[in-house]
Amino acid sequence: MAAETTTFWQGKRVCVTGGSGFLGRVVCSKLTEAGCRSVMVPRQHDYDLTDERAVARMYVDFAPDLVIHLAAVVGGINANRQSPGRFFHANLAMGMHLIEHGRLNGVEKFVQIGTVCSYPKHCPTPFHENALWQGYPEETNAPYGIAKKALLTMLQAYREQYGLRGIFVMPVNLYGPHDNMDPDASHVIPALIRKFHHAVSAGERVVQCWGTGKPSREFLYVDDAANAILLAAEHYDEPEPINIGTGREVSIAALAEMIAHLTGYTGDIVWDVAMPDGQPRRCLDVNRAAEQLGWNARVDLQEGLQRTIEWWARTNATAPVAIA
Repeated sequence: MAAETTTFWQGKRVCVTGGSGFLGRVVCSKLTEAGCRSVMVPRQHDYDLTDERAVARMYVDFAPDLVIHLAAVVGGINANRQSPGRFFHANLAMGMHLIEHGRLNGVEKFVQIGTVCSYPKHCPTPFHENALWQGYPEETNAPYGIAKKALLTMLQAYREQYGLRGIFVMPVNLYGPHDNMDPDASHVIPALIRKFHHAVSAGERVVQCWGTGKPSREFLYVDDAANAILLAAEHYDEPEPINIGTGREVSIAALAEMIAHLTGYTGDIVWDVAMPDGQPRRCLDVNRAAEQLGWNARVDLQEGLQRTIEWWARTNATAPVAIA
């Protein structure tokens, strides 16, 4: 899919914040494949994006034509519960400074990556973009979700007043090789992969998982997300947000069974109902992406999980088990 955008990206100077991260490294790779020869990634030790002076300096140093803002302070339920203030401030500050100085420096386009966590806790499924403001997000990740949603409002205001061409792309939960497998910060798929892989390696017969297993989630393979972001950067230029996902949900219990099977685990799965479930359901309406971008996810969950598990087994076979 990246090859289809070769002409657009040739000659562009593109700044990808978070470009060394899980999603960012794939986006940068696909930009290079698409013919972009100037992909610039601000490193945290050189540019603290929560510091306005550092952001201003970054724009002077990089002089980007287009900014893809992927950098985020993010994690699973446990991480959100431990650091709600940091998650709110860091994500809001980074986006606010980057958008403002993008305007001041005359960038051609600003691509802000949002989050499914911005949707209301009891949003009708599938989540349509028009429902974004129809309630408060699920409490454990509300600070993160609201900070991101505030940046949508900022982009819409800047489009109206200053003519800044900013778009807001909302991916569902991502997964794939090189995901964050940190026991204290990982999301559900890497956490479960660690647990079951460890159990198989250690010969354990019981694996305990958080919550009831009843909530549902939708998952998008990282390469599919990167393809969608590049297409949106090239073709989408509307103030309304655009969902990026598969449009298919799976219960956490069913997900655990899938991962157990793929890792070769045959023991018992026990659910710790004293721990929080998080959002009851997550499933996106992806019609806007199909209509506006001609995009649909290509990697199904079974195939994506298999690729991710094989990567983990190959490169992290001795890593300790996750706690969450």
